[in-house]
Amino acid sequence: MDVFHIVLLAIVQGITEFLPVSSSAHLALMPYLVGAEDQGLAYDVAIHMGSLLAVTLYFRRDLAPILLDSTRRFIGRQQHTDYSRLGKHLVLATIPIVIIGAMLYELALDDLRNPLVMAAASIIFGLLLWYADLRGKRERNLASMSVTDALMIGLLQALAIIPGTSRSGITITAGLLLGFNRREASRFSFLLAIPTIFLSGVLVSYKLLQAEASFDWPAMLLGAILSFVFAWLAIHYFLKLIEKTGMLPYVIYRIILGGLLLVIFL
Repeated sequence: MDVFHIVLLAIVQGITEFLPVSSSAHLALMPYLVGAEDQGLAYDVAIHMGSLLAVTLYFRRDLAPILLDSTRRFIGRQQHTDYSRLGKHLVLATIPIVIIGAMLYELALDDLRNPLVMAAASIIFGLLLWYADLRGKRERNLASMSVTDALMIGLLQALAIIPGTSRSGITITAGLLLGFNRREASRFSFLLAIPTIFLSGVLVSYKLLQAEASFDWPAMLLGAILSFVFAWLAIHYFLKLIEKTGMLPYVIYRIILGGLLLVIFL
C-alpha cells in the first residue's frame, strides 16, 4: 500500500471503531471505494491495536479500580463494589463473542465480507439503534446492571461478526433497550471493546503466525499511531456530544451508506 492508503485506512479505523457505524464494513469497503488493494489482516491487527490503546488509556481511571477491586474480590479480601461488579459484567459480556467468534471465524472473514451483506446490516441494525434510542427509558446507570443485562449485551455483541453491524452500535443498542442512558450504554460498550479487540487481535495474530506471513512494519506502526489518535478523538467527542445529538445522525449515516452500497453493487 502507498502512504495515502495507509493513512486513510488508519483514520477510518480510528474514527469508526467506536462510533456506531461499523469499522469492519468501512475497512472491508475501502478497496472497492478508493481502488486500494486489500490491506490484509496484519495491517488490520495493527490499526485495531492502535484503537485498543486509545480506549484503554482513555478509560484508565475506570480500569485501574476495576482491576484492583475485581482482584480483591476474586481472592476474597473484600465484598463486591460497583467496580468489581462492573469487572464481572465485562467478563460475562465478553464470553458470547469469544465462543461464537471462534466458531464462525472463517465465515466472518470470507462469506460475510461482501458489500450487500454490509449494506443490509448497516440499514437493519441502524434502524434498530434508532428504535432503541426512541423507546429506551434511558434511566439506568451501570451500578444497576445485572448478570442478565451483561449476558444480553454480550449475546447481541456476537452479531458484530457480521460486517456492517457495528460492535459499538449493537452493544449501545442493547444497553438502550435495557433502559440505560446514552452515556452509560456507550461507556459500557467502550469498556467492553477492550477485551473484545484484544482477544480478536490475539486470534488473528495466531493465524498470521501460523501462515508465516510477511509484515510491513513501518506501515503497521504508522497505521497504529494514526488509529490511536483518531480513536481517542472519536471517543472523547462522542461521549461529550451524545446527550445532545442522540443516535439519529448515526442512523441517517448508516441508512445512506447502506443505500449507496445497494445502488453500487446490485
